[in-house]
Amino acid sequence: MTSDSRAAFGSTMALPGAPRRTLLERLDRFRRNYLSGYLFISPWLIGFIVFTLGPFIMSLYLSFTDYTIVTRPVWVGLDNYVKLFTDDPYFTKTLFNTLYYVIFHVPGVQIISLILALMLAQDLKGISIYRTLFYLPTVTTGVATAILWQWIFNTQFGVINIALSKIGITGPGWLTTRTWAMPSLIIMSMWGVGSPMIIYLAGIKNVPESLYEAAEIDGAGRWRQFFSITLPLITSSIFYNATIGIIGSFQVFTQAYVITKGGPADATLFYVLYLYRTAFENLRMGYASALAWILFLIIMFFTFIQLSMAKHWVYYESARDDGGVV
Repeated sequence: MTSDSRAAFGSTMALPGAPRRTLLERLDRFRRNYLSGYLFISPWLIGFIVFTLGPFIMSLYLSFTDYTIVTRPVWVGLDNYVKLFTDDPYFTKTLFNTLYYVIFHVPGVQIISLILALMLAQDLKGISIYRTLFYLPTVTTGVATAILWQWIFNTQFGVINIALSKIGITGPGWLTTRTWAMPSLIIMSMWGVGSPMIIYLAGIKNVPESLYEAAEIDGAGRWRQFFSITLPLITSSIFYNATIGIIGSFQVFTQAYVITKGGPADATLFYVLYLYRTAFENLRMGYASALAWILFLIIMFFTFIQLSMAKHWVYYESARDDGGVV
């Protein structure tokens, strides 16, 4: 046997042990590089599995059952979903009320918060104080805010009706009539424009000043600069705020629960409030789970539409090598 053939034979004999060494090396690399990381995040992982993923999967199972907490779940298949779409007038009514709120709340908040961000983006002395004051209402709890606005909208001694009476106008029953109950909650929702305002402010401050200087040299006025420079470059902020706003608006609950209880005449009976009543007042957990999954699918539908349309109008500066719109 030549030296070359012996070397080849020796390398062939070493092959069976190679996978084992490779496996041991991978296990050792995993232990050194990843195990400590997983150990550090294990409290979050356990909490996510127990309190989020577990209930998420369980609710899907319960949506196909007749479950009232005090009894064992009984499998009913698609009966809950069939009844929801064919024999539940509250489903369409609450969905309509929620869509009504979303259609007026989301654009209103975006417009007001953007205007405030443009005003607060100026480098003036003491501007940080005004930024803080406009943001403060956001950190106020929902129940406290609801009670405050309940007093403001009070027909007899509310601030709004008193101010209207000073100029000879009789104020409406803001929270006691079907005509004004929903607009009142929408007006109240504008109180929380602080969070999107901060996002817009960060986006505006991130626009290069050189672009404004070049536009000014070319004779562009303030409006032209806003529509040609500011607005296109903060489309990522608009996209984020609009997406979060729609998701949050579909889950509106606190205002109606605290102030109107869904009234008058179900004018402010939102979808999540109806879901809450079904689950915790009527104890129909199976049916409430079906309602929750329909809401989940609705939110996913609108989110998917926004994500699919984003590539046509949202600009990210470094998203692609060519600097295009994605």
